[in-house]
Amino acid sequence: MSKIAVVYWSGTGNTQAMAEAVRDGAKGAGADVDLITASDFGASKVPMYDAIAFGCPAMGAENLEEGEFEPMFDALVKSLAGKRIALFGSYGWGDGEWMRNWETRCEEAGATLVHDSVICQEAPDADALAACGTLGASLTK
Repeated sequence: MSKIAVVYWSGTGNTQAMAEAVRDGAKGAGADVDLITASDFGASKVPMYDAIAFGCPAMGAENLEEGEFEPMFDALVKSLAGKRIALFGSYGWGDGEWMRNWETRCEEAGATLVHDSVICQEAPDADALAACGTLGASLTK
């Protein structure tokens, strides 16, 4: 059985809803899943998991949230080399540049993106939540 972490930050509940769908998809595929807020995760926990999904909305000028998520992620990104990961998040404006930049950062650190990242504008609709479930299931393979 795969051990999966779903690590997220959410200000409005949109990314939390996506995180819960990722969790449900991974559980449905037979994984043991921990849903963890960014403030409760760090580099020391990375080795405990077979795969990790990270979720964060776009903030400001299409950046990761800077108070909790970015400091946490910056501190652990180097520990993702060889790790199977997936990314998801919501945005209110722009064209998803924050996600493309985030994917590049993960690839440059040596992480393996196991699924296309899932993004949605504002609150996730049924299609976005289904895509999150599929993303979660892909972490178990």
